[in-house]
Amino acid sequence: MALKKKKVPKKMVKKNIVLATNKGNITIELLSNLAPKHCERILQLSKDKYFDEVVFHRVIEGFMAQTGDGQYGSLKDGFQVDRAGMGGSKLPNLEAEFTSEPFVRGIVGMARSQNPNSANSQFFIMLDDSPHLNNQYTVWGKVVKGMEVVDKIKKGDQLDNGKVDEPDFIKTTKNV
Repeated sequence: MALKKKKVPKKMVKKNIVLATNKGNITIELLSNLAPKHCERILQLSKDKYFDEVVFHRVIEGFMAQTGDGQYGSLKDGFQVDRAGMGGSKLPNLEAEFTSEPFVRGIVGMARSQNPNSANSQFFIMLDDSPHLNNQYTVWGKVVKGMEVVDKIKKGDQLDNGKVDEPDFIKTTKNV
């Protein structure tokens, strides 16, 4: 009688995305085990160069830096300072993938409107811990290299919801 071989589960390969910004590089590890659909979306948009030359349109000291609006926040496609943060990709919105992963410094979450199932392309990097976001937004990544670069991103006007004049931007993205 032949012995059956046990199937060994494939080791999950860690995937990263590198944001080459005008301030330096930021490496984000994708947390596919927490948010597989959101990670798949980020990888696809990165591959499609959607994030290239997209600004950090909302940056609030002690809170977060937001980017990812390739519709209105793109330097190559007609940056609109007063509309940046209102757009998204042509892909459909994503359903929330909420987890208990806390929003601490370096965590990357998906931005959305009031509707929990409205995430599309915009995301934010936490500059500090913000427990009020826990279980309210989808965590899809964490900065594993370049947090000092994130800290250098130009901060916006606190009285204007973090809106940034002459914002820093993502030059290119790369999936690694």
